[in-house]
Amino acid sequence: MVARDCKGFRFLVRSWEIAMGDGNYDRTLREFCIPDYILVPGSEVRSVSHVPACPVIVFINTKSGGQLGGELLVSYSTLLNRNQVFELGKNAPDKVLQKLYATLETLKHNGDNFAAEIQNRLRIIVAGGDGTASWLLGVVSDLKLPQPPPIATVPLGTGNNLPFAFGWGKKNPTTDLQSVETFLNHVKAAKEMKIDSWHIIMRMKAPKEGSCDPIAPLELPHAMHTFNRVSSTDKLNLKGYHTYRGGFWNYFSMGMDAQVSYAFHSERKLHPEKFKNQLYNQSAYLKLGCTQGWFFGSLFQSSLRNIAQLAKVKIMKKGQWEDLHIPRSIKSIVCLNLPSFSGGLNPWGTPNRKKSIYRDLTLPYVDDGLFEVVGFRDAWHGLVLLAPKGHGTRLAQTSRIRFEFHKGAADCTFMRIDGEPWKQPLPKDDDAVVVEISHHDQVSMLATPLCRSKSIYDPSSPSDDREEDDSSEEEPSEDWEERRKFGAAETFKYPDGIDIAQVS
Repeated sequence: MVARDCKGFRFLVRSWEIAMGDGNYDRTLREFCIPDYILVPGSEVRSVSHVPACPVIVFINTKSGGQLGGELLVSYSTLLNRNQVFELGKNAPDKVLQKLYATLETLKHNGDNFAAEIQNRLRIIVAGGDGTASWLLGVVSDLKLPQPPPIATVPLGTGNNLPFAFGWGKKNPTTDLQSVETFLNHVKAAKEMKIDSWHIIMRMKAPKEGSCDPIAPLELPHAMHTFNRVSSTDKLNLKGYHTYRGGFWNYFSMGMDAQVSYAFHSERKLHPEKFKNQLYNQSAYLKLGCTQGWFFGSLFQSSLRNIAQLAKVKIMKKGQWEDLHIPRSIKSIVCLNLPSFSGGLNPWGTPNRKKSIYRDLTLPYVDDGLFEVVGFRDAWHGLVLLAPKGHGTRLAQTSRIRFEFHKGAADCTFMRIDGEPWKQPLPKDDDAVVVEISHHDQVSMLATPLCRSKSIYDPSSPSDDREEDDSSEEEPSEDWEERRKFGAAETFKYPDGIDIAQVS
């Protein structure tokens, strides 16, 4: 029997049974339904005879995928209890999850075993682009929930690198009831997979004149937030400096690829009516790649800077910072956590362990505490990824990296986190801009049998005789505990007045 307080649910199910001649609809969908007394605080507690195998909470960015987000909202609200389906433009995910887990803990304390089972089995579905998925991952990481639920992603963006890495596809989905039910069943069958989270901190001196914010808040990606939104006792907040911090799960990139992405996002903000389907978005992206000089840099922008001109790059080895050599031809650098970039391509590839130059490099595992550092000369170089064994310029694998930007090298550069780009001002005199990435923690994703990501603990992954990472030899600094925090979950909210359509 379906939970009695899923309002209107039994009526809908019975209508489907009569219309479709299917008596199994009730039995199938109740495996995902959560009763109202858990979802709505203050509701009457009722006994429920069936424990769902896969209770879900669904978050949907209705502005993603053209009209598809809105259609998905209707389909999920029809199939499930409408109180377990949330539109991200109207419901802050941190508030939703805080309220839900507070109710679950209260019910468990009062001896409600059903609530305990819901918490044990709970899974999250997030429908949106990579930026939306990253937003939810940040919220779950920040809330420090007693049992953080694993997350499945519905690909509603342009690149959809996160969904593709875990087998959920990269094409925007169909939104009819049957397709949504099929997706729900895939979520129920999916396996949990831990992936590394990465903390990023960016520091720059406060300007002597003008605005107190070197970067307009609306220009920052959702995963980055300013220091004054973090605890005032944070040791990372240095006097006279602006500090930005956040996290990522797929990649951080800098250079030409981020510049093209920034041009695309800027164009979409100016003309949102044009960007209504994935095919148009991808063709517009390719066109901007040409006009921004990603294909023909010498023709369009002869002043393009390579990474070595912009910054000194250092990586952590055996507890010490060491300079990383960046070839002068490299115009884009990617710190990659998942084997999916630029629409599902794998820039790292499979290093040949027999070649001496690759002897210290491994496959890109998503839970080994390392990320891959890859460089590209231009878009033509990126096209080699389409070949079966194609890859970018493999630069390093590390658990920490630091970019120290040279003064006067350029007015600005472009950066990108999990699909969300921004324009970064650079020092003109003696100021210093520093970006540092370090390991944060892990989160749980849901993966299908088509998952491309590899776990170092998965028996099906190739054996690896690499020595254990020795970054732990470094003595923890006083601010290590602060460094492990992104901030508070509310820092992952969008400021008042920002249009969620700006998020992929």
